[in-house]
Amino acid sequence: MNLKKRAAGAIAVAMSVVVMTSVAQAAPADYKTGVASQATTTDLATNGIAGIAVSMSQYESDAYEYIGLADANVQQMNVARVTSGDAAEQDADAAEEGLTEMTVDVADADTAVQAENAASGTETDVSTEIADSEQTEEEELWQNRLMADVNDYLYVRASADADAEIVGKLYKGDVAEIQEEGSGWTHVASGNVDGYVNNDYCVTGTEALAYAQQNFDTEAEVLTNGLRIRSEADENASVITAVSEGTTLKVDSGVETDDKWVAVVYGGTTRYVSADYVTTSLALGEGVTIEEEQAELARIAEEEAAKKAAQVTEVTTVQNAAVEATVDDVTLLAAIIQCEAGNEVYEGQLAVGAVVMNRVRSGGYPGTVHDVIYQKSQFPPAGAGSVANVAAKGPKQSCLQAAQEALNGTDNTGGATCFRRASSGHAGVVIGNHVFY
Repeated sequence: MNLKKRAAGAIAVAMSVVVMTSVAQAAPADYKTGVASQATTTDLATNGIAGIAVSMSQYESDAYEYIGLADANVQQMNVARVTSGDAAEQDADAAEEGLTEMTVDVADADTAVQAENAASGTETDVSTEIADSEQTEEEELWQNRLMADVNDYLYVRASADADAEIVGKLYKGDVAEIQEEGSGWTHVASGNVDGYVNNDYCVTGTEALAYAQQNFDTEAEVLTNGLRIRSEADENASVITAVSEGTTLKVDSGVETDDKWVAVVYGGTTRYVSADYVTTSLALGEGVTIEEEQAELARIAEEEAAKKAAQVTEVTTVQNAAVEATVDDVTLLAAIIQCEAGNEVYEGQLAVGAVVMNRVRSGGYPGTVHDVIYQKSQFPPAGAGSVANVAAKGPKQSCLQAAQEALNGTDNTGGATCFRRASSGHAGVVIGNHVFY
């Protein structure tokens, strides 16, 4: 109603101004000049008083005529004003009704949207929309990413089926790009792996980012040669060392710094590098195909074998006199070789047998294979019963061969009578994981 009253009032004021203007326009120009104009046309000397009276009567008659004309105009304008006012009021009512209808339409539309969202399981929460618009750049990048929330690895299969062929693995710490997300299985790609993973063991989007940040380190990769690592976040702080391009440093996420510095762990201590010369990222991996994993395992095994072979120190093999031995001696010597060096290269197995036989020959130890092996506090597997168990079951072939060769007098230790782990740092002949002295 406020809108209607304001519209009618405004029209009334406007019509009043129009009426006043119309009254003024209705009077002729000579009437506006008044008595002065009439007096100018009256000749007192010719007509006398009678002339003045006639002139005044005519003036009065003209005046009434003008007033009547003005009154008629006013009445017409009043009618027009009332009519226009009523029309304005009707227009105001119509406008108000239109506004009401528009408000109802908006409300109905909003209700319809809410109903549709409710049916589809979504909420029309403005705060949620604002929160979505305020996602960081990193969070936006992670909206299409997935990680396996597992202790070791998650199989990637050829199709969305638990019985489908295994085409690869996502190990703990690997990240994948989502190709198509389903209700039970998600199609992903990571590295050279392309397949399906079970949703029950995965996290995605912002949840995956939080999982990665909580469980894995952030690394800083050096972008230039000679980057200085400083003791404090200050360009005047002492320089600890300098590192080359491509070096990766663990970021100390628990230390806050400004945008100019990155806290890193170097030598077990928190140090600082210029943020301008490093890029930081989560230390995450990517999936592997079954073929890639098999090839990697073969490579590792080959490297380990080469490493063990390289650990065999150059030494001249000596051929001593053979020692007469029984079948039991061969079996017992093979059993102690298996207990002490069963997983070593053959040269390492032979070396253990040579140590036993060097003791038998030395004169400083008991003179038989049995007594040397079971001498108190010398060979722990013998005292623990392990040697007897292996002898009863039968030693493996390589250990039997090494025992027979040692009994025949072969010595590849340089006369050693003792051995221990090579990691001890003891001087001697290193063969495999043992050092002989």
